[in-house]
Amino acid sequence: MDRCIVLVDAGYLLGAAASLLAGEPSRSRITVDHPALIQALRERAEAETGRPLLRIYWFDGAPDRVPQPEHRRLRVMPRVTVRLGALTRTDGRWAQKGVDAAMHAELTELARNRACSDIVLVTGDGDLLPGMMAAKEHGVAVHLWAVQAADGDYNQSEDLVAEADERRVLDRAWIIQAVRAKELTGVCAPPPPPRPDIAAILSAPLPESALAPAGERADEETAHPHPVGGPARNGTEERPSAPKGVPTPKDLAALRAPGAAAPHPAQHPASATLRWSSDKGWVDRPATPAEPPEVASMPTLAQLTTAEQRWADREEDITTVGGDPYEVGQVFARRWMSRLGDQGHLHRLSSMYPRIPHRIDGELLRYAARFGLLAHKDDQIDEHDRYAIRAGFWREFDVPAAAADAPAGE
Repeated sequence: MDRCIVLVDAGYLLGAAASLLAGEPSRSRITVDHPALIQALRERAEAETGRPLLRIYWFDGAPDRVPQPEHRRLRVMPRVTVRLGALTRTDGRWAQKGVDAAMHAELTELARNRACSDIVLVTGDGDLLPGMMAAKEHGVAVHLWAVQAADGDYNQSEDLVAEADERRVLDRAWIIQAVRAKELTGVCAPPPPPRPDIAAILSAPLPESALAPAGERADEETAHPHPVGGPARNGTEERPSAPKGVPTPKDLAALRAPGAAAPHPAQHPASATLRWSSDKGWVDRPATPAEPPEVASMPTLAQLTTAEQRWADREEDITTVGGDPYEVGQVFARRWMSRLGDQGHLHRLSSMYPRIPHRIDGELLRYAARFGLLAHKDDQIDEHDRYAIRAGFWREFDVPAAAADAPAGE
């Protein structure tokens, strides 16, 4: 029949787009406008084949073959059919299983049933070569599309390229119509706390109260010199003494002992946690006090949401929320604030910036995981995405909180 069909390997299309735009093949580094992408695929397929579109098949992997939010959005779009394979992790890398086999089966079946005159393949997998050859034998013209390679080289099987009837490249200008690299700079979020440099911590001077015992030991060693690491009077080999200014576990313990002078804030922040090994095992001290009751009792979004609202939220998530981490944080905050009865919670929350209460933060991250920000249920959300999610939350919170704090009549 005089119609065209498009078969898309989403792993190839989006992975190659991420390499081109973000410098690495991780799909978490790009945002995709799926309606715009589907429309662009349709228009280009119809223009290059000269045939009306019958259908776009979207092949992708998913953990346990469970549709992710992007798959649920795609499968309700007109002329789009989603086929899912498994997504597994081996040696720290994700791999699709069953996607190429499903594409091969669909390709040969469509050609055998003469469902179309032209098939557009957006893939680079050489395993589809037998299916492409079979489709050609059934009189179907096969168009092979490639995403522009980041390094200017091929990102497709050479045998696949050689066997195709028509070949086209989806260049950067075409890709950026619907795909963008994530921009994390300029996000209104607190910068991540610097990770402590162990060498810098150890070389930092201690308070005089901690250095005094070390100085006395140094004087005693001067009065009774012996080779470093050499035998002592009892015939046993002594360990080299620690250099001045380096805190030992005993020094650190002395800082917390009753009557010890308080350390200088610049040297030992009040929130620092001292942890050391002893005969009793590891000893931990809490870094921050527990949340006050009025904060710990803040209601979660689930507690504020009715069954009708939950259904409407799900429809909005599927149809309009793109899944960008910053946007996800905004959507969550907007819903939580609009359903909050006690506006005093907003004032209490604003005083905690940039920290989000534990219960609310946990629910926020679980909500974000629905949008594919978790590659697998056993993984964690990427650190940059977590900052963007929380930044979106605070950005949406900013305007209503400011209005709530403004005096009446202003």
